[in-house]
Amino acid sequence: MTEPWNPTAPGVLTLPSGRLVRGRGLRHPLPEGPAPTYAVYLLGSRPPETAWESSWLPWPDFRLPTDRARASELLRDAWSRTLTDRVELACGGGRGRTGTALACLAVLDGIPPGEAVAYVREHYDRRAVETPWQRRYVRRFA
Repeated sequence: MTEPWNPTAPGVLTLPSGRLVRGRGLRHPLPEGPAPTYAVYLLGSRPPETAWESSWLPWPDFRLPTDRARASELLRDAWSRTLTDRVELACGGGRGRTGTALACLAVLDGIPPGEAVAYVREHYDRRAVETPWQRRYVRRFA
């Protein structure tokens, strides 16, 4: 098992089960500390190569994933990997798409879908999940 994220580090969200996941904006410098061991990049175009394993989920800014089935698959895999890996979810700014994906992980972790956005806003970023359709996506995620 990989050494986990520091739960008090910036961008690290502690899910109700105690699992840790880091949200990040790729337009910001890589935070100090350990690198992820797995990441899902939520971007409209292919992300740059990384030294760690990663997956790309095509997801235009302010929108929803272009392939909902693939999104569900990758987010479920990311949630599963939080048991053994340092998982990072990241988009350009680290709020809208990243917050939406983090809220979906919160749903997978047992938070009711109608409460997941509030949970992420309280524990990650108060401006996470930026659009009405992103909020609706979380409420319908199962």
